[in-house]
Amino acid sequence: MAQSCLESMWRELDEPQLGAGWELFVDIAGIRIYRFYREESCLYEYKICGTISDCAPELFVDVYMDLDYRKQWDSYVKELKELEHSGQKVIYWEVKYPFLMSNRDYVYGRELHDLDINGRKIWVIIAKSKYVPELPAKAGIIRVEDYHQTVALESDGKQGTKVFLHYFDNPGGLIPTFLVNWAAKTGVPSFLKDMQKACANYPEYCKKSGKKSALH
Repeated sequence: MAQSCLESMWRELDEPQLGAGWELFVDIAGIRIYRFYREESCLYEYKICGTISDCAPELFVDVYMDLDYRKQWDSYVKELKELEHSGQKVIYWEVKYPFLMSNRDYVYGRELHDLDINGRKIWVIIAKSKYVPELPAKAGIIRVEDYHQTVALESDGKQGTKVFLHYFDNPGGLIPTFLVNWAAKTGVPSFLKDMQKACANYPEYCKKSGKKSALH
């Protein structure tokens, strides 16, 4: 990943880059969600700013990257695992969708960058969908082929983590617009609250599983 690309990502921790077309979608409980309409897909991409209190960024990164732990605290996970194909590591992720709707699955690569920017400790996590012939779509599950997520993190100067997230996901199929909007408006704040709870429980999980957390 080019240094210039990483720089553009972490700079949005200070101030989200919101050019023409971006609009404020949600501002609630310290979380701001901006959206941008993409005409080619008739869907929105999102930029999210917020703070996770009582969770240090090192711990947030550990929890975010731990796939086994996520299967315990994220109720929407049907299947989640890291695989290796043709010398590259990819993640397979199946997400539970509401009754009468097909589940979605993802195949994506993920990178973690640990940066020191003039004394500032910043983490950037990049996830992007990948085409892997050895992992074809399954019957009854819709493969999400256009997905990207970038997360930038640093300490909020207290006990918490300052978070910036840039996200786009084309779930495919026929999903009512109101449902897509509802998921974006409620899902992100809910996910951040779940992350906060997962961070609080992670040291105990590590103790039981024998893993090392950022606090040990």
